[in-house]
Amino acid sequence: MKKRIFINIHYLEIGGAERALLGLLSALDPDKVDIDLFVNQHTGEFMSLVPDYVNLLSEVAEYSCIERPIKDIVKEGYISIALRRLWAKYKYRQYFKTLTVDKCCYDSSIFQYVMNAVEGALPSLEYLGEYDLAISFLQPHNIVLNKIRAKKKICWIHTDYSTIHVNHDLELPVWNAFNHIVSISNDCTKSFLQTFPELKDKIMLIENILSPFLVRNQAELGNVEQEMPNEPDVVKILTIGRFSLPKRIESIPYICAEMERLGINFKWYIIGYGPDKDIQEALDKHNMRHRMILLGKKTNPYPYIKACDIYVQPSIYEGKSVTVREAQILYKPVVITNYPTAKSQVSSGLDGVIVPLDEQEIAKGIVRFIKNTVLRDTIIDYLHVHDYGNEVEVEKIYALL
Repeated sequence: MKKRIFINIHYLEIGGAERALLGLLSALDPDKVDIDLFVNQHTGEFMSLVPDYVNLLSEVAEYSCIERPIKDIVKEGYISIALRRLWAKYKYRQYFKTLTVDKCCYDSSIFQYVMNAVEGALPSLEYLGEYDLAISFLQPHNIVLNKIRAKKKICWIHTDYSTIHVNHDLELPVWNAFNHIVSISNDCTKSFLQTFPELKDKIMLIENILSPFLVRNQAELGNVEQEMPNEPDVVKILTIGRFSLPKRIESIPYICAEMERLGINFKWYIIGYGPDKDIQEALDKHNMRHRMILLGKKTNPYPYIKACDIYVQPSIYEGKSVTVREAQILYKPVVITNYPTAKSQVSSGLDGVIVPLDEQEIAKGIVRFIKNTVLRDTIIDYLHVHDYGNEVEVEKIYALL
């Protein structure tokens, strides 16, 4: 008899964690396991990419209210959830006032406050029966912890905890109640344990699962020359990421201006979405609309990666960037900033280049890399003979069963 696995995630918008989930789903063998996927809110371009053999459970209205605009859920009659979310925001603001300035920069405590508050208004999912394994793929992890019956429960770390602040005392009971906590890299483990040293014995490593065959196959499914034309002597740079503080997309116009000043002919394409007010203002401030082109959301980014000359990730922090690995799978030289987990992803000078976090130094580093064609060719040659596939990681899931 096949084992039953339950997996929970917030939604399936275009993002690294969501793409990592698709990698896991694609690697799981339907002859070995039955998979139920519970998506709180049935939104996002990746909804259509869930494999056919995965049982996508129906959306439950109350769960879809966790992150949608409060005014919308009030109109729909979910007053209790709306009030709980407002209470959570109030409690969070009280907590936020106690923080020192340096800790407030990337504070993520709000998410746990909201989940703790709304959990009591969410119906139980125990009618689904008992699972052999329940997986919470994105924090906060309360749903899998308290709404599902399973013999074993695990949850995921996708973030570099050295770059964010969370309310330790609020989150610890949730993390501690799981059988295992899955980390996607050793650096993520190290940073997580700096915040939660008590959880050392619960950590296990499962890297984001990527299939080179699937990535390369998807890269052949689109012609992007109209959006990313081949132009003589123009270097095509690509960045993929949500428009959020960690990805630092709003800094790219300044970097572009510095690169132009240094005499480089290039275009920097951006695939992503989110609030873009700061980006638009920076584009106008530095007069860089002829250099930086916003392409919007793309369900299949791989043809764009294939079309670029260099992939750049200018983030402040990453857990382990899925798109960087996908670019390497498509034989593209990558430039990433020296965020705390960077060295777990790129060996600088071997399969990519790491540049300082400073914006001027990023510009100089990219310019040096563009001019150093020998290094670029050497890295491309290395990528062609190095196997970045890791589908074998799925065996660690089977071992838990």
